[in-house]
Amino acid sequence: MSASRHDTDAALRGDNRRMVGKLVVIAALMFGFGYALVPMYRAICTALGINVLSVAERKVPGNAPASGNSQVDTSRIVTVEFDANVRGPWEFKPAQRSVDVHPGELTTVMYEFRNVQNRTMAAQAIPSYAPRQAMAHFNKLECFCFNEYTLAPGESKRWPVVFVIDPKLPKDVRTITLSYTFFEVGGKTPPEPST
Repeated sequence: MSASRHDTDAALRGDNRRMVGKLVVIAALMFGFGYALVPMYRAICTALGINVLSVAERKVPGNAPASGNSQVDTSRIVTVEFDANVRGPWEFKPAQRSVDVHPGELTTVMYEFRNVQNRTMAAQAIPSYAPRQAMAHFNKLECFCFNEYTLAPGESKRWPVVFVIDPKLPKDVRTITLSYTFFEVGGKTPPEPST
């Protein structure tokens, strides 16, 4: 039995050594494959033209890098006029009446609001656009019209409107009017002024 057992133990040790050898080879191949993924990824993306994640790596010596947003249409200027309407006893107005922008250019304008009442109020603004076709091309990234606000008596606020006009705006549209109507939420809304 001892010779047979010795042969069995020797065979197991041989099998174990072969298994460890195979595992070492597999681990080395896995490490090599992981290490090679980055250059393979670059080569595949470059060949397919989808290398959008490494645009900075494509710099060619002698070429100056493009600065700014390449989506800005500097050949056009659109005048954006700002209007403010209120339904109640408070003050609400844009900090500036108009601004000239290039389509695709990020722009920020401020609106000013003051609660002149002797009570706390909750209010919200609703936007409208003229001409109507401009609405689809006027993209607000930040706007006080997204939220409802509560203001204490006499409290003043300044709120930004951050927007971009889509370069796909029809070429015949040269002026856009952005108008806000500010009204009290859940309170007594005064009747429309009679004209």
